[in-house]
Amino acid sequence: MFFFISIFHSINSRAIFGPHSHKQQEKKMEFFLHDRKFVLTKLLILCMIVVVSCRGPVYKPPEIEKLTDNFSRLSVNQGYNVFYGGSNIRMTNNGSSADIILDKSSGSGLISKDKYYYGFFNAALKLPAHFTSGVVVAFYMSNSDVFPHNHDEIDFELLGHEKRRDWVLQTNLYGNGSVHTGREEKFYLWFDPTLDFHDYTILWNNHHILFLVDNVPIREVVHNTAISSVYPSKPMSIIVTIWDGSEWATHGGKYPVNYNYAPFVTTIKGIELEGCVKQQQNNNNNNNNNSSILTPTCSRRSSTSSLDPVDGEGFMKLSQKQMIGLDWARRKHMFYSYCQDTKRYKVLPPECTAK
Repeated sequence: MFFFISIFHSINSRAIFGPHSHKQQEKKMEFFLHDRKFVLTKLLILCMIVVVSCRGPVYKPPEIEKLTDNFSRLSVNQGYNVFYGGSNIRMTNNGSSADIILDKSSGSGLISKDKYYYGFFNAALKLPAHFTSGVVVAFYMSNSDVFPHNHDEIDFELLGHEKRRDWVLQTNLYGNGSVHTGREEKFYLWFDPTLDFHDYTILWNNHHILFLVDNVPIREVVHNTAISSVYPSKPMSIIVTIWDGSEWATHGGKYPVNYNYAPFVTTIKGIELEGCVKQQQNNNNNNNNNSSILTPTCSRRSSTSSLDPVDGEGFMKLSQKQMIGLDWARRKHMFYSYCQDTKRYKVLPPECTAK
């Protein structure tokens, strides 16, 4: 901007103070001052556009069916227990919502009362505002408590930033302990996640895993032969946490958590836990105490087969509108995919090149 102003000022000076009469100079001065004001206004608008665009363009998502409307929303205390950091968890609105808090003393988290083998899982989250570098808010599924060496995991991780609006959304998954192969994909959001609640949804069944934000699919992992060996296959808990990820979360650890801005509060509501609930079973075989989990029996809340997220027809593959939404999200908002990272993977994981 200063470059343009300097040039403009130089041109004005030569034009106004050239060899003209006094009256001519006054008229020239009046004209150029008016013209200069106009140009500077345009330059100011241009600079504002540049400042906004450097924070990432904001697009309106396409119209799409709302899968979250198919299921009842639960209160937080119906679906979750305290996972850790109980002193940093506040139940609000008679338990229909909750605040999970990160401060210098601790992070905090909630864990589902049941374990699920496939299903549809949603949480509406409102994230902390202001300077949130190093802060991680995670909504994810895991069974690491039962399978510490070959656990499964499906992750939403929201990574704080040194700028208020620029939270980054990261998705990832592991199957059968495949933690050495990160399958991360990263996205900029098309909204400010600190101003209101937004839905983050995981659909997991034998056909595919689908990550959705406000019902817009952002990532689909199809269950095919290329990924079958690392496809999550055992019952998992649903967990929501807030914690200190200073070592890696923001620009690879460049910006740690600044506790001068604490406490960092995430509010959760709009819980949906719909799927195959793992039934508790007694197992007398001490040498194989995980066998009942590997072949679970389950119960489902859904009475209508078409609305069954495990086997329902509407949950086996993407609709036309969902495919449009997926393409929109990935073209306009995804900025990293492990399948494009040839520096990290000299040989790409097999699912990246599968047809």
